[in-house]
Amino acid sequence: MKTVCRVGTVFAVLACLTVTTPARQPQVPAVTRVVHAGRLIDGTSTTVRERVSIVIADDRIVDVQPGFVAPPGAQVIDLSRSTVMPGLIDSHTHITSELGPNALLEAVTRGDVDAAVRSTVYAKRTLEAGFTTIRNLGAGGGVDVALKNAINEGFVPGPRMWTARNTLSITGGHGDQGGLRYDLTRPPTYEDGIVDSPEEAAKAVRYQHKYGADVIKFTATGGVLSINDSGDLQQFSDEEMRAIVETSHLLGLKVAAHAHGKRGMEAAIRAGVDSIEHGTYLDDETVALFKKHDTWYVPTIIAGKTVEEMSKKPGALHPSVREKAAKIGPLIQGAFARAWKGGVKIAFGTDSGVSAHGENAREFGYMVEGGMPPIEAILSATRNASDLLGASDRVGSIQKGRFADIVAVDGDPLKDIGEMRRVRFVMKGGVVYKGGPSSPTAGSAQ
Repeated sequence: MKTVCRVGTVFAVLACLTVTTPARQPQVPAVTRVVHAGRLIDGTSTTVRERVSIVIADDRIVDVQPGFVAPPGAQVIDLSRSTVMPGLIDSHTHITSELGPNALLEAVTRGDVDAAVRSTVYAKRTLEAGFTTIRNLGAGGGVDVALKNAINEGFVPGPRMWTARNTLSITGGHGDQGGLRYDLTRPPTYEDGIVDSPEEAAKAVRYQHKYGADVIKFTATGGVLSINDSGDLQQFSDEEMRAIVETSHLLGLKVAAHAHGKRGMEAAIRAGVDSIEHGTYLDDETVALFKKHDTWYVPTIIAGKTVEEMSKKPGALHPSVREKAAKIGPLIQGAFARAWKGGVKIAFGTDSGVSAHGENAREFGYMVEGGMPPIEAILSATRNASDLLGASDRVGSIQKGRFADIVAVDGDPLKDIGEMRRVRFVMKGGVVYKGGPSSPTAGSAQ
């Protein structure tokens, strides 16, 4: 029913009458594809279902049905002998760079344009490894935002991205590389994420948000790969941390805190961060604080393993970095084990870029070695990671209404977690990128 009004002249009173019109029927999208899953880990529970059909219309899942169905006109993708899962989520990446033995040389010979070009290769590797969504926690000059836009517009293949732009750091902190000649770079400002007061910290958050950041990341403590700073001491003051968190949350942005040392980690948790990255020196008191504040933990065990390995190679790292890598790297897996045993919420993350892109799934093996059951490790990269993102209504599970982000392995990862490194099928948004009859090229819609 609607009201129809006519105007006779400029001065006429509106003459209105009510007429009955047919109710508009909701449009039902046409089914385009159906995936036959032999075994399904749906990202919502520890139950594994068998012989399931995932019905897809355009880029979304419209139904999940028992048995193998074949809707008229739909393309059937036969994964009836495979284990099917939601597209995986890596909660901590650096998709625009990759650590190598020439890191110092590259720091003074390569710029943001170089990073942008290389990022397209890293993005493709990551997607083909089964990671259809990533949270990118730091990239200079907004390169990660540009990559995200290029992926969303269909110019290059890659995962869905939540981007942080520049990491926030104090002057001389983990995000402000010291140890290089002062005249090789211009003095950094809040625009580059370098801040030294609560006021500057708030301004830096607003600046990153203005230019496309989806999440804010700051360095609560020192780090391993920076030359001059301590690897574990607190860097931002408590007041600066609170300014970052409060400003971010007002803008609807979540906050990730890089933290190795106990004091800085606990200060960041008390400040209200959404996640702690690395967490090397957490102890029972820290575990209790994680649980009290309902804070997520993103372990990045593979990053610790990678720097530990590099510390043993002569000349691969700056001497001060090598010392920190040899000390801190071996501790992260143990920190993870304590957190898991203590009941801390854990989301999958690798710090990929320290390790090689495309090898993200090695993290699953380290998590299982640390005591986490295989199904929980998989859920950490699906259900848990989507909760951390605040995007469980879109990604992280095989359910009606979610994006058709689907991966598959041949074997059973609950018996052999190494299967997660052998992803043979990747679909993102209903488009098959690996293991299907067609493979999209640059310029195809995503």
